[in-house]
Amino acid sequence: MHSSIKNAILPLLISACLLTQGCTVLSHDDNSSSVMMNQLVIAEPLPISYKSEIAIARLSEVLERVKISDEQRAELFYDRGVLYDSVGLRSLARIDFSHALQLKPDLVDAYNFLGIHLTQVQEFSQAYEQFDSALELDPEHEYAYLNRGIALYYGARPELAAADFKAFHHQQKDDPYRLLWLYLTEYEVDDIAAKSALERRAELVDERTWAKQVIYLYLGDISQQTFISNLTRNVTSSKQLTDRLCEAYFYLGKYNQMRGFSNAAANFFKLSLSTNVYEFVEHRYAKLELDLMRTLAAQEQITEIEEAAKL
Repeated sequence: MHSSIKNAILPLLISACLLTQGCTVLSHDDNSSSVMMNQLVIAEPLPISYKSEIAIARLSEVLERVKISDEQRAELFYDRGVLYDSVGLRSLARIDFSHALQLKPDLVDAYNFLGIHLTQVQEFSQAYEQFDSALELDPEHEYAYLNRGIALYYGARPELAAADFKAFHHQQKDDPYRLLWLYLTEYEVDDIAAKSALERRAELVDERTWAKQVIYLYLGDISQQTFISNLTRNVTSSKQLTDRLCEAYFYLGKYNQMRGFSNAAANFFKLSLSTNVYEFVEHRYAKLELDLMRTLAAQEQITEIEEAAKL
């Protein structure tokens, strides 16, 4: 099949995957999937904070009406961008971060945020540049290592991603999330060695930390049913539950993805997205996971068409 024809067909197939996956349910991917679905705790989506809305309105008024220096204006654009990001208005946030950097080219956190947004839309090369700029300005900016590692992971460069995640993990070795992202990346290089390293590093993680349950799930020490049953343990508020479910469903998605259960994985990523916890890493990349899965499914269909044409 000519590349021009393939390029024309791929978006159509992705759209088809988007439509057909919209109402997918957990099915024969896993014999226990229907049981798990009945056990699931569904999050109440977080509402948009009225305080954030008011803050955005006030910052917008200052930017439009008040005469201030370029440096002050840059800081306000950055602050409004962070607020836009927190309520899920990614495009507006990206515009504000770009404005901020035009006025103040050494605004490290703006580079970091732009890199995150570029990763989410699969502009990986540009994302790397943003994170590199942040680290050139501040070599100790640990979250730039995390976010560049994530960009490299999704950009199919696991060895380089692992180096960044190791640097990030080294800063706080008892943080289960740092350990988990390092594991997900090392799994792409050598799954057996990655599991061994996860088991060793997990010894430093406090048993009272709920995310230790994710580690136990990945190590095979507990089942998915047990993990799901424990999700509400020690939860004291609706907000805490929604936050936890955002994280839990993302990592359940990755767990099922690694086991080859794509339908189950897609549903868990959708459940993570449904929480509206926009600021969490897990929410940010659940959508990217779904996009990548749809692209892969479309590419596999093209391969099948090409193979059938050869017969």
